Amino acid sequence: MPQDRDIADILTSISPRAQEVMREIALAYVERGEPVGSRTLSKLSHLEASPATIRNVMADLEELGLLYSPHTSAGRLPTETGLRLFVEGLMQVGTVSRQDRERIERQCAERGSRASDVIDSASTALSGLSGFAGLVASPKTNAPLKQIQFTMLSDEQALAILVLADGTVENRLLRLPPGMPTSALVTAGNYLTQRLGGLTLAEARAKILNDMEQDRAALDGHIQKLVELGIATPSADGHDAGVLIVKGHLNLLDGVEAVADLASVRALMRSLESSQTYLKLMEAADQADGVRIFIGSETELFGLSDCSVVIKPYRNADQHIIGAVGVIGPLRLNYGRIIPMVDYTADVMGRLLS
Repeated sequence: MPQDRDIADILTSISPRAQEVMREIALAYVERGEPVGSRTLSKLSHLEASPATIRNVMADLEELGLLYSPHTSAGRLPTETGLRLFVEGLMQVGTVSRQDRERIERQCAERGSRASDVIDSASTALSGLSGFAGLVASPKTNAPLKQIQFTMLSDEQALAILVLADGTVENRLLRLPPGMPTSALVTAGNYLTQRLGGLTLAEARAKILNDMEQDRAALDGHIQKLVELGIATPSADGHDAGVLIVKGHLNLLDGVEAVADLASVRALMRSLESSQTYLKLMEAADQADGVRIFIGSETELFGLSDCSVVIKPYRNADQHIIGAVGVIGPLRLNYGRIIPMVDYTADVMGRLLS
């Protein structure tokens, strides 16, 4: 199929009957994961066509790159392009039921008003309602620092522990220069807590960089190094940019039978743990006015071609995007149900966090 043809062009180029056939095949795939044959489709009263006629329609759709025939069946399944056509032009998007709305509202708010609680609860709610993995990209916290301390792990490594006023704790693994005494860790922690307590991470970094530039000689060499590693440099795990919270990993294993599928799910789980995934997700959300759907190889978020992602940004009181919420699962997501669910959850989160 020519690459320069968009979905609108394809939709207008096929007949109403072909659209109905495409829709029924996509619905069967999304609901049951099964290929559909011409004889099954011919029994649908609204199609009013013989198996031979439907076979011809299916052949035309296959030539357009919208359907394909799996080796084990005479039926057809939608390609990624076919799914995109279904989602954008043929699918009827549902509404969030009152029961689901109440569950989303209740779960997002029941643990309290702290941002970390709302975010954690939202990902749990989406996972439970969708049956797949719920994810929330949360922004960096603006809570002020409360305490900073260093703990020696070995002669070569230490842990910097940053405790924030909202209860968030960030741990940073530091590689120590040779000969670092334990006393330097205690001194550096006390120095940073006294100097930076009450400041956000961004403010603390700016202040300590300025202080070090003004009077480097005031700090012992070992302590200066710890200060640089603990505050002055961004977090190596990407926490400064934000974090990606994912709930329902095990749901992605449901229905996995082939070894190749299992390997793919494991690769997805590893990708979800990468700080780069957060950055890609936020970049995608920043380009969205509403819900965005990534199908298969369209999504470079996770470097995989056999999963789909439905996401929507959520905003603060000033309508600035501060994060994204969504669902990730196999290609055959129930898009008609999950799209409004993600849309509603993002709105709830924006309201609660504002």
